[in-house]
Parts: sequence; structure tokens; C-alpha cells
Amino acid sequence: MRRFRLTEMTINMLLALLAAVAMVAVNEAGYLSSNAAMERLEHAKNTRNTLDRLVREMLSVESGLRGYLLTGDMRYVEPYATSARGIEAEIPRLYSLLVASPEDSADFSALTGYISRRLSELDLSLKLRREGNEDAWRFVLSTEVGLTNMMAIESTTQRMMERALERERESNDEIVHSLRLSRIGIVCVAVIGLLAFYMYLRKAEALRLMHEQEKQVQARERDQLESLVRDRTASLGKLATHLQQVREEERGHLARELHDELGALLTAAKLDVARLKSHVDLEVPEISERLRHLVDTLNSVISLKRRIIEDLRPSSLSNLGLTASLEILTSEFADRSKIDVDISVEPVQLSDSSQLTVYRLIQESLTNIGKYANAKKVLITVHEYPTHVTVQVRDDGIGFDPHSVSPSAHGLMGMNHRVEAAGGRLTVTSTPGDGTLVSATLPHSGDRA
Repeated sequence: MRRFRLTEMTINMLLALLAAVAMVAVNEAGYLSSNAAMERLEHAKNTRNTLDRLVREMLSVESGLRGYLLTGDMRYVEPYATSARGIEAEIPRLYSLLVASPEDSADFSALTGYISRRLSELDLSLKLRREGNEDAWRFVLSTEVGLTNMMAIESTTQRMMERALERERESNDEIVHSLRLSRIGIVCVAVIGLLAFYMYLRKAEALRLMHEQEKQVQARERDQLESLVRDRTASLGKLATHLQQVREEERGHLARELHDELGALLTAAKLDVARLKSHVDLEVPEISERLRHLVDTLNSVISLKRRIIEDLRPSSLSNLGLTASLEILTSEFADRSKIDVDISVEPVQLSDSSQLTVYRLIQESLTNIGKYANAKKVLITVHEYPTHVTVQVRDDGIGFDPHSVSPSAHGLMGMNHRVEAAGGRLTVTSTPGDGTLVSATLPHSGDRA
């Protein structure tokens, strides 16, 4: 029994090996034959296409020059010159295609001679027309030499095209023959393969059962890994949200400290300067200038303090509402960046955290526009709908490829996380050279539940 199993396995291996060798041999022979025929077919097609382009360029040269000669309009000269340059480019390409064929090489030599004589005649007509020698160019145009050359060009190219077409047909026939032989070989190999496969099927059931067991084990492991990934992702999302909240709280705390402590110090400094003015001689130019400079410096520091506080935690958002705070934000951005900003903001029903999300989204978008977009105009819209609120920031800048954004682009990642944490969805649409659209959809305050 053991000897029988060894013999059966040996037969299976020999049949499989024979089928593989036969398949490789048939495929290789068919590939080599078809590949050579395809190269010849491609060569013939390139030859025919090059000849066709050459004839078209000659006709374009003829029509362009005749248009200029008959009308005197210089607009016809440019197509004439372009086609002449095209002919000069096509002749070397045609030579490289025909150099291996003695018959075509002879026709090529004759063709280039005809073309050269015809172009020389046309150039002479153009020169005479530009010099105003009407009788001369009309005489050159009326001779039979040009017609003879064009007919010779057409007959020569037609003869060369027919030879190229004949080569195409021969190559196609050779490809069909190779494919026919490959089909016969593949059928024979398929019969051998089916026999080996039939003999192997008796062992396939055991392998199938083993594979099923492995799949079940892998499925359980995959489910465990997916569950672990979901848990870790949820944990990271909660952590990111917590860190974001902590960051906003710290920024708010820092803004309050700057407002209270630094504001008090700056106010005291301004009061001291005001008292100092009454104790010094303001008629002295140097003292007056120094005091004025000190007052201007204190005012600049106060403005800087106010801007830093607004960047850390916009007081206008809690005091004036989202609409007014966005108008202030966009107005300051427009003044700072010299970019035209149009804004259309409707009153919306959003929680305080969602309003802060909208504010930060627009703030981050304007920062990116100012740094990278090279834009001239920005459109910001906030619209209220029955179930949600949409926010859009569109610019006409240089745009970018969203698929090539680096993973280290934390600005876009931060915006996306903010919107998702608020229960919304963020999309960024951009095309290089066609601007960028940042769009977010946020649910109403009661819709998240």
C-alpha cells in the first residue's frame, strides 16, 4: 500500500512537471514569434504614420504659402513656417525607419529630393512675393515643375505606404498563425494538466478542511485584533479630545492671566507716564519725544496683548457671539494679509464648544491661506439648516493635492479631529492651480444625542 502511494505521487509529480514544461515551451515560442511580428507591425505602422504626417505637412505648406501669395495676409506665413519645420523633423525620423530596407531607402532618397526641390520653389515664391516682384512669383507659381514634384511626392509616398501596409498584413498573418499554434499547444497542455488535476483532487478535500480550520483560527485572531484596534482608536480619540479640551482651558487661563496681570501692569505704566508728564518740562524737545515714544510703545504693547489674548481665547465669541467674532477675525485677517475676504454668516444654533470649533476651523483655514495659498480672494459662509450647520472656506489660491499631504500636517488633522469630536464631518477639496475648499457639517446642539 505504501508502495502504491509512492507510485501515485510520482505519477502526479511527473504529469505536473510535464505540463509545466510544455506550457512554458508553448508560451515562450508563441511569445517570441508574436513579439517579433508585433515589432515589425509597429515598425510598419510608424512608417505609414510618418509618411502620412509628411504628406499632410506638405499640403499644409502648399496651402499656407498659396494663402499668403493670393491674399498677402502674413497670418498664412506662420502655418507655412510651422509645417516646414515639421517636415524637417519628420525626414530624419522617416530615414531611421527605412534605413534597413534597400527598396525603401531608394524611394526615400528620391522622396527627399522631390521635397527639397518643392520647398526650394515655395521658398523662392515667398521671397519674390515679399520683395514685391509680382510677375516673378506668379511665373514660378504657374510652372509645371511644382505640380510635377507634388505628383512625384504623392506617388512615391503612396508606393512606400503600400509596402508598409503589405508588411502590416504579413505581420498580422504571422501573429494569427502564432496564436493558432499557441491555442493548439495550450489545449494539449490543458489536457495533461486536467489529468494531473483529477488525480490530485482526491487529496484536495483534506487540504480544504485544513484550510477551513486555518481560516477560522485566522478569523478569530483578526476579530480580536480589530476589537483591540477599535478600543485603542477609541482611547486615542478620547485622549486627543481631552488634550484638546485641556489645551483650550489652558489657553483660556493664560488669556485671563494676561488680561488681568499684564493689563494691570500696562495700565499702571500708562498712568505713571500720564503723571510723569505733569512733572517734566514738555517744552524740551528730547523729553517730549521720549515721552511720546514711550506712550506709543505702551499702546503697541497693549494692542499686542489684546491680539495675543484673542488668539488664545476669543473673548468676542463669548461676549458678542459667533457672527460678530467671525467678522472681527476676518476683518483683522484681511487687514493683515491684504487679501479680499467675503463673509456670509447666518445665526446658528450650536453649543459653545461647537461654536468654538467653527471659530478655530475658520481661524486655522485663514492661517493656512495666509501661509501657503497665495490667494487673492477668500469666501467664508456659515449657513443654518433644519438638522445641521455647514461651514465653508473657499480660496482662489494655488491649491494642492490632498492625497500627497504629509502625515505631519497637523493643522488639517487637528481640524478634522475637532469637527469629528463635535459630531460633524470635514472634507477638504483642492486641485493644484484651482484653489481650495474646506467644508464642514456640524449637527445642531441637540442632534448629537
